Amino acid sequence: MTYVIAQPCVDLKDKACIEECPVDCIYEGKRSLYIHPDECVDCGACEPVCPVEAIYYEDDVPEEWSAFTEANVAFFDTIGSPGGAAKLGEIDADHPVVSALPPQSQDH
Repeated sequence: MTYVIAQPCVDLKDKACIEECPVDCIYEGKRSLYIHPDECVDCGACEPVCPVEAIYYEDDVPEEWSAFTEANVAFFDTIGSPGGAAKLGEIDADHPVVSALPPQSQDH
């Protein structure tokens, strides 16, 4: 695991990070984006372009969003490592941590 997408992304999915990612490792769930831990090359290109500061290096995830570290890993339990997000498009699922959240305000 390298980078983690946390709660500020839920229901926003700006996708600027997807455009910046050189290895296509940011996947789109129904309500949030997820970084594939095995496909990410730890370049950090995604972090500065996130308009709501939802992307953190794994050791820097704020305590209040620590559950998102495991959520980003577990999201891929069912889809494995497809080798690129673009060919999959939006995945009609989210990790239970995300699914359980009430709709998020866009005023992050």
